[in-house]
Amino acid sequence: MNIGAVIIGDEILSGRRQDRHFAKLIELLRNRGLALSWCAYLGDDRARLTAFFRTSFASGDLVFSFGGIGNTPDDHTRQAAAAALGVPLELHADAKREIEGRFGAEVTRQRLAMGEFPRGARIIPNPYNRIPGFSVGDHHFVPGFPEMAWPMAEWVLDTHYAGLRPERPRAEAAVVVYEVWESALMELMQRIEREHAGLRVFSLPSFGDERVRRHVELGVRGEAGQVEAAMAEIRAELDRIGLHWEPSPAATRPQARGA
Repeated sequence: MNIGAVIIGDEILSGRRQDRHFAKLIELLRNRGLALSWCAYLGDDRARLTAFFRTSFASGDLVFSFGGIGNTPDDHTRQAAAAALGVPLELHADAKREIEGRFGAEVTRQRLAMGEFPRGARIIPNPYNRIPGFSVGDHHFVPGFPEMAWPMAEWVLDTHYAGLRPERPRAEAAVVVYEVWESALMELMQRIEREHAGLRVFSLPSFGDERVRRHVELGVRGEAGQVEAAMAEIRAELDRIGLHWEPSPAATRPQARGA
């Protein structure tokens, strides 16, 4: 199962607010042996959100959506999700109970509207203020506020995906190759990917400055056994052609499926 993130809000795209969900979701997934496959940033545009969710619902991916589920004029996520599914918004009975429990005699129609979700949705409990998020299939919609969103995302992972684990142990390994351009390593990278099906080769160049020598971090991601064999070939080839290399500071570390 691929795992995606949708981070919504004009304030993110304009720079008025800095996104923190991307890094946190990576952390939450990594702690469970999982990894993020993709991420999308979208503004508060209902038509664009509807088109995006129509595609993501059809993908079968596990998706976390952050932001836009309130009831102000710039919140469109609930409506876009419903439109993408072709179902109406309805006041969810469990959400109604949560909102009434939060506000008591001060509950209003406007507050109850925050519990209107696409027909067939399930609620995601909000431990911060009891205004729930919602799930439809493997899509999970939470607020944009980190103090609410992050424990809600953790609850989803621990409640619905506790058994989700990588199919095979994954790993990543790399070396730092000094005073070389990526183009000089291209043939080696292509050969490694060609001869080790399923591995992903990566190269991260640094042009250097007065503090750091010019270098390329060259590595592979994939099944642990394949990674070890491919890195042995890479190190041997670098020695053969006379390039100076050192182990990367994160030379070998476990990875999750989808990394």
